[in-house]
Amino acid sequence: MRILHVSDCFPPRLGGIEVQVDELARAQSAAGHDVTVATATPEPDGTDGGPGVGSDELPFRVVRLVAPLPWELPVGRSLAPLLESLKPDVVHVHAGAVSPFAWRAVHSLGMTGLPVVLTVHSMWGPVSRAVYRTLVPVWARRHGSGLVMTTVSEAAARPIRAVVDGRLSVHVVSNGIDLSQWNAEAPPEPDAEDGIPHVVAVGRLAPRKEPVNLLRVLREASATAPLRATVVGDGPARPRMERYLRRHGMSGWVRLTGRLDRSEVRTVLAGADVFLAPASRESFGLAALEARLAGVPVVGRAGGGVADFVTSGREGLLGGTPRELAAALARLASDPVLRGRIAAHNRATSPVRCSWPAVLAAFDSCYDAASAKTDFAHL
Repeated sequence: MRILHVSDCFPPRLGGIEVQVDELARAQSAAGHDVTVATATPEPDGTDGGPGVGSDELPFRVVRLVAPLPWELPVGRSLAPLLESLKPDVVHVHAGAVSPFAWRAVHSLGMTGLPVVLTVHSMWGPVSRAVYRTLVPVWARRHGSGLVMTTVSEAAARPIRAVVDGRLSVHVVSNGIDLSQWNAEAPPEPDAEDGIPHVVAVGRLAPRKEPVNLLRVLREASATAPLRATVVGDGPARPRMERYLRRHGMSGWVRLTGRLDRSEVRTVLAGADVFLAPASRESFGLAALEARLAGVPVVGRAGGGVADFVTSGREGLLGGTPRELAAALARLASDPVLRGRIAAHNRATSPVRCSWPAVLAAFDSCYDAASAKTDFAHL
């Protein structure tokens, strides 16, 4: 099958969408598909690459349709010449909260008769819902029933289904992960420092990830149970976090590592007692899934994407508010028996639906559904 992925953002930028599109394209290429990624993200040196230009190190083509705009805004150029040359069997579009390149692609593809799958990687807030209430009826008219929507968790699906209101089908297809990387890991050695539990958080330090709320949860939990914490990641919120740590005297027990590569993250997780994922609008939570696969109990938001693979009391503890999260974290920190039971369960089990074979099969079904509906609509 000839698959064209369309995404505003792609490496060298790093984020959840970029990582998933890259790894999905690799997995589909390994499965024998002919895969191309079209993106509005430039090369590291600022060149656009142009149609047909890819990386020799990748098992798929990357075409960078970069528009000459200030601040590298990901609007992108027209897909039409690429569609003519590639003649894809299906176009898989990836969108976040704000995705002008993806939106334009979905709109223009409605006139081509091509089957289209749109994956929404973000949790829709009030602004996103307002934008999509305008876009979805137009897309439904242009595509007929040949547009299939997917998202990454039940939490992310709820606001999408409310906006779509039956005009388009919406499926949940989990983010994918290579379980073998984690199944091969030996159980982590205890990493106690004077018996103080080690809490780890991983993610981009951006406002929507609520990194300062993370520090507030740590601070409140530490009033009940001694903690030490490592926060992995970088981003625009880091200076504010550093000020918060200094102001509240937390710099001695909370360490900000900056950005680490995935092998370094695995090393940090091997020494973790608890993983903390407090963001309220986390559509999935890949870092939390990696922690859960590494055998680390997860504290996360009830009703968020993490709840798709963490059941409270089994893979970790969930809370609906920062105060409940702090109480859950303090409970795990002060109860080594509970931590050990959850860690043993996490090491012994895997969420198979997050494995790449399951994810690829789910997307193949979505591609088939879009193709069947498109063929019917254009008879």
